[in-house]
This record gives sequence, structure tokens and C-alpha cells, in this order.
Amino acid sequence: MRITAIETIRLARGVTVHAGPIRWLWVRIHTDAGLVGLGETYPHPDAESAIVHQALAPVLLGRDPLAIDRLWADMFQAISYSGWAGAEMRAISAVDIALWDLAGKAAGVPVYQLLGGASREKIRIYNTCYDHIDFLTEPVKLARDLARSGIHAMKIWPFDGVARETRGQYITAAQMRQGIEPLRLIREELGDSMDVAMEFHGFWSLPCAIEIAHALEPYAPMWLEEMLPQDNLAVYAELAKATRLPLCLSERLMTRWGFREVIENRAARIIMPDISWCGGISEAKKIASMAETYYLPVAPHNCGGPVLHAASAHLAANLTNLHILETVRRHYLDEYRGIVTNTLPAVDGMLPLPGGPGLGVELDDAVLARPDATVERTSA
Repeated sequence: MRITAIETIRLARGVTVHAGPIRWLWVRIHTDAGLVGLGETYPHPDAESAIVHQALAPVLLGRDPLAIDRLWADMFQAISYSGWAGAEMRAISAVDIALWDLAGKAAGVPVYQLLGGASREKIRIYNTCYDHIDFLTEPVKLARDLARSGIHAMKIWPFDGVARETRGQYITAAQMRQGIEPLRLIREELGDSMDVAMEFHGFWSLPCAIEIAHALEPYAPMWLEEMLPQDNLAVYAELAKATRLPLCLSERLMTRWGFREVIENRAARIIMPDISWCGGISEAKKIASMAETYYLPVAPHNCGGPVLHAASAHLAANLTNLHILETVRRHYLDEYRGIVTNTLPAVDGMLPLPGGPGLGVELDDAVLARPDATVERTSA
């Protein structure tokens, strides 16, 4: 089997998250055996598509798609000198996901089977709250609504508005109360029956992060995520020593080399790679294995599109050191509809093991016919 063409698909219309609209890029790898592998990345599809066609397609065309590790190393070598932590790595991630999808289809099994099989019968999840119920104004209503659906863990980011006001350089007593309030109300009404992760999007200075962490300790959040930018991991170690709460990071680190320091300095108690950014399924599996040697659990970041959602489910099904998997119910109940053949929704608050062969998901035929779709193809 040989790779005959690389195809990218992107839509002009995106979805809205906390940072504004984002757009997904899908990569399809075609072969002379008629099998097609599907991958995905985000949020800058124009840049990522250019890397796929200009830098990665020459490495891939004519090659055996099942030689995944060799292809990954050759793609990384092709881009690493000019820059490996942005669109280049996101492009490799999308291609790698597509190669694993192809491998599963060629073998006739789900991807998680190729990774070493299932480590569980169903996958524990939390909900990242881009929701029809606002966690800032109705946190208890949202928490109760999630609990009724069987979901007992959620993630919110109530300090972001304050950080934008102060540029993350100071926080007043009133602002601290404002940021804590949604978690306080959830604890008051639901006790410890709802796990609540706190996301900070890297907005804070170290002194503010320490102050916020201390103020949150009585409310026992599930973790503190991305309190600081990810550039200085030694400072993260200082933050970790200043609080008894677990730190979770970082979706913005790429490759096993990017995660090496945060794992070795024990700053994070929970490791969070994003498959569509860190280097694909191949690299996420290696990062998880590296974390396991330090007895650290993994909670994959899964806040992108429907193919990432499926790929993350396959990884989560396999990992022996899985902590919990991120999901967004607004995505799988609404925004993935009409884009893919299987949105992989939660069932009774858990994610079922994904089907196969491969990832078990395909782009809906209607996507390619959409007037806002851009399809590019590079052939051998």
C-alpha cells in the first residue's frame, strides 16, 4: 500500500469558544488500495493546510502509510529546523491521526486495539462548559443539569474576566470573591458530588496565581489548569510547591520533548496533551508512557473538532494511566452534527468505547459540497 494523494478540507464558518471563533482543518490521506485516512487539527487551517501541502506531502507521497513512526520522524525532521511548535506541529498531528485511521482500516480494527487494546469498558469524562447555561450566572443550574445527564465533573474559567481587567498582574479582594463565587455556589448546593476543574488559560502572574490557588484550597477543585503561560516550566514548579491543589498542564506543550521538563520537575500532577497539537496519536501515546514512569495520570485536552474527539476517545480507551477525558456536550450534541457520520455522544455520563475500523468516523458527504468548503489536493 502506498500514499497517492494528500487532501485538506476546511470551512469558512467556525465555532465559537472562549477565545472567539475557531476553524477546523481535516486531512485525508489517499492510498492505492482505496483506503482513506482522516485526521484533524485547528485553529488556523489556512496556515496548517499550507504546511501539509508544501512541507509534508513531499515526505509522504509514494510511501507506505503503515510505517507511522518512520513517517513521523521524517516529517519532524523536514520541519524542525524552521520551527516545530506552531502550525508545523499541528499539521504533523493531523497527518499522524490520519495515518492511525488508515492503519486501523487496513487491519479491520479500532485504533485503540492497535495501541494495545482497551483498558476499560467505558471512559470517564468531564464537560467543558461552553453551554446553553452560563456557568458565571447560573453555575448551580448548570451543575444540576449535567448531573441529571450522568456527568459528575465539569470545567469552568470564572477568573478570566478579572484577568482581562487587570492583565493578570493583580487581583483585589472583591475580584477574588467574584472568581470564586461559581465554585462556592456549586459546593454549597451539590457538595462534593460534582468535581469542578478550574481553567485559567495562562493569564496570571506567579504572585497572583499563588494567591488564587490559596483562596481556592477550601473549595477543593479537581485541578488548577494553565494558571501561567507555558514558557517557563521552572516557575510552574515554584507554583506547585506553593499549593496543595494539583496543577494540570499543558495543552500548549508540543512533542515529548516539550513535556519532558514539566514531567521531570514534577510541577504538574496531571498531564494534558492535545492529540491534534502535540504531534498526533503517536506522540500523545509516548507522552502518556513517559508520564506513567513518574506515576502521573493523563487527561487529554479534547476541545476541538469531531475527529479529535474520536481520536481522543481511542487514546483514552487504551491508556492505563488515564485520569479523565475532556468532552464538550455542545459539540457532540450540536456542532458536530452534519459534519461527521458519528458524533460519539456520551451515554449515561460516560463515553462508550469508540467503534472501528480505524477511528470509526468519516466526514459527511455534504461537507465537501458546502459552498464555504475549500478542498486542496496534492497527488503523486
